Amino acid sequence: MTPAEIEAAAAALDDAERSGRQIGLLSLAHPGMSMDDAYAVQAEWVRGKLAAGRRVIGHKIGLTSKAMQQALNINIPDSGVLFDDMLFGNGATVPAGRFIQPRVEAEIAFVMKTDLVGDDIGVTEVLAATDAIVPSLEILDTRILRVDPETRRARNICDTIADNAANAGLVLGEGRFSQDAVDMRWVGAIVSRDGEVEETGLGAGVLNDPAAGVAWLVNRLALYGKGLKAGEIVLSGSFIRPIEAPPGSEIVADFGAYGIVSCRFG
Repeated sequence: MTPAEIEAAAAALDDAERSGRQIGLLSLAHPGMSMDDAYAVQAEWVRGKLAAGRRVIGHKIGLTSKAMQQALNINIPDSGVLFDDMLFGNGATVPAGRFIQPRVEAEIAFVMKTDLVGDDIGVTEVLAATDAIVPSLEILDTRILRVDPETRRARNICDTIADNAANAGLVLGEGRFSQDAVDMRWVGAIVSRDGEVEETGLGAGVLNDPAAGVAWLVNRLALYGKGLKAGEIVLSGSFIRPIEAPPGSEIVADFGAYGIVSCRFG
């Protein structure tokens, strides 16, 4: 994609978010679109957010499960950026019309204690740089159509990456837990919608260790001379399938000993 095409795609995504009207598949409009192009669109969208006064509070990692990777015919995760206006309090009501087609996932969030930068980062380095882990919900949304109505072609990994890895919001639990005292592979949640259990899962579904996803992110950011900063939040990837969250619904994730995280949709 040319610089002008990248800028136009980012502007279209921003307009879709503000208007609530989805755009067509970028991968269809730009058949040669690569993952590098997609991250360039995302970066341009991020620049626009920063120019509008938003503040980066962290990052999200997606497509960490084998099932989701196979669905998109890839073998690596993707990532997006978290902004201050995306954060909702535990139990909060998301205002009606805030999102287009919200879905919710359960995840383990990392809160960073120190900066973490490098291209040879592993789980050990991630744990040493982490202040705490926090049960969380990620709110997904799509500013791009999931399926093109004419060709019936589904969006692909490039569409998802360009669309900020489908991120739209997050809800953090109230507890903070030591990463050294918790076997995150066995941290799980029972996730319900309107009182009915929809999904269950364990942290091991995220690359066998949620910290491995954070390590992948740091190594990817190093390609651009970037890394994680102290105080930032990292959503390490979902261990359940996305749950649709239509207006009026309530999503509750019961993390057992680690607390309950919930939100409502107006």
